[in-house]
Amino acid sequence: MTNDFIYTTYIKTTPEKVWAAITNPEFARQYWGNHTNISDWKKGSEWKHSPDEGKNIKMIGKVLESTPPKRLVITWASPDNRADESQVAFDIAMVEGMVRLDVVHSKLSADMAKGISFGWPLVLSSMKSFLETGKAIDIMAIKGGCGSAKGQAA
Repeated sequence: MTNDFIYTTYIKTTPEKVWAAITNPEFARQYWGNHTNISDWKKGSEWKHSPDEGKNIKMIGKVLESTPPKRLVITWASPDNRADESQVAFDIAMVEGMVRLDVVHSKLSADMAKGISFGWPLVLSSMKSFLETGKAIDIMAIKGGCGSAKGQAA
C-alpha cells in the first residue's frame, strides 16, 4: 500500500499554459485562492508558496527537476515543520488534443496526507476551470477554504 496522493486530470489547453499555471506567480494567483508560487524554477532553486508575494510563506521547498513544459518535481514542507518534507511531481503531456496532468505527491506523513487530499483536488479543479473557461473556482469559499487543514495545497 502506498501513501502517495495521485491525481490525474485532462485539460483542454496546451502544456505551455499548464506549466505557466503552475510556475507563474500571477497566473497561479488567479486559481489558487490568491496564492502564488515563487521561484526561478531551475534545478536546485528554492520555491515558496505565499498569499502575499513571499511575506507570509505557507509552503517551501526545492526544485529537484525542471523540464519545461513537461515535468516539474519539487520538495514540499511547511516552514514551521521542515522535517515533514514530502515531494510533488507534475507530469504534463499531450493526449488526444488535450493535456494530461498527473500530480503525484509522495513521501507523505499522515498529517500531510490528510491536508493535501483535501487541498489538491480543489486547486487542480480550479486550475482546470480557469484554463478552460477563464473563471476559477473560489477555493477559499469551499467549506473551510483550501488552507484550513495543516499541510494543504494552499
